[in-house]
Amino acid sequence: MAIKRVLHYGEQSLREPSKEVHKVSKKINDLIRDLFDTMYAQNGVGLAAPQIGVNLRVFVVDASTKEEPLEPMVFINPKIIKKSGAVKSSEGCLSFPEAYTDVVRYKDIMVKATNAHGKPFVMEAKDGSLLARCIQHENDHLDGILFIDHSLNRFETEEVLKKNNLPSIDPEKLLDETELKEQL
Repeated sequence: MAIKRVLHYGEQSLREPSKEVHKVSKKINDLIRDLFDTMYAQNGVGLAAPQIGVNLRVFVVDASTKEEPLEPMVFINPKIIKKSGAVKSSEGCLSFPEAYTDVVRYKDIMVKATNAHGKPFVMEAKDGSLLARCIQHENDHLDGILFIDHSLNRFETEEVLKKNNLPSIDPEKLLDETELKEQL
């Protein structure tokens, strides 16, 4: 379909909650193709609709690795229904070009969603895999949450943002993840 412009940190749409999709229509399938085209053009592993300025609850993921070959996936109206454990990882985001910081995520998750054909599915992603972390990262975008809100070290993250000419962290957006961090 088309490669869209990826919004950058500081643009308001990234902080707005997204609306549910009520029907998997041609418009939604066009959006899915645009998300994949844009994600691949940017060498990403995931992309959420709000990142291209469309505040609908849709994201795509291609977390295939040599160790774990996977098919590209579509998540419409996803809900994480089970989560456990904790894992620390370095994360980046297409909306934060060249900026990476350490975050904490759940190690194991179960997600319920609808696919591009309108069929509901449930899947697990375990062991802090790229897939598990990517699903959480993209799902956050649908609620206006950004990966920097999960920062393990706010001050290191501030330095990374400054070095990349990005706006500072909004301290009010930082998540209290004390319980999760204690599991590391």
